[in-house]
Amino acid sequence: MNRSFGWPEFFFIVAALRWTAALSAVAFAGGAVLGLLVAVARSSPLAPLRWVARGYIELFQGTPVLMQLFVAYYGLAVLLNLRIDPWPAVALALVLHTAAFLGEIWRGSIDSIPKTQWESAECLALSYPAQLRYVILPQAMRISIPATVGFLVQLIKSTAIASIIGFVELTRAGQIIVNVTFQPMTVYPVVAALYFALCWPLSMASEFLERRIDVRAGGLRHL
Repeated sequence: MNRSFGWPEFFFIVAALRWTAALSAVAFAGGAVLGLLVAVARSSPLAPLRWVARGYIELFQGTPVLMQLFVAYYGLAVLLNLRIDPWPAVALALVLHTAAFLGEIWRGSIDSIPKTQWESAECLALSYPAQLRYVILPQAMRISIPATVGFLVQLIKSTAIASIIGFVELTRAGQIIVNVTFQPMTVYPVVAALYFALCWPLSMASEFLERRIDVRAGGLRHL
């Protein structure tokens, strides 16, 4: 006998939302740390660092995130005899994936800083790391906010791939409820609405920040 979709099933799906949020937060935080290193290396005056960073970005941007998850979950077990649970496997895959995209976003922001800013920092006798820390990165991070928030929205939706290896996040919770209720046209709209509720405020924040940055940049151009 099939179960009908009711409040217990609804709250089961809502409860899984916390794992989608947690996975997104871990992937974004870890990817931000690694992505900053990638961005700095990509903009480094040292050619070997640029080559390594470029190869990393092209590898992870040029392959499907689902394949990266399979390598993390199944590949490590086959190649290194290292079996890991679904949670760390999907977190590892998404951190590496996030780092490649944030690294390229932030590299573009660093490269967009006018050369005169670098020259001004050199006139202050700042070392290259100090130039990045005190002059270049604060400006670059401000420029990159809209694109970074936009990527975060995509990252939240990308966490759905975790359902492939059995990790119970929002999509997987919806699949479980469909399997017991056989009401996909009821369950999946609920899942979609919860994704929308999570992503829409971030999309609005991205648009707001983009307008603020455009207004301020326009004001500076008229000075």
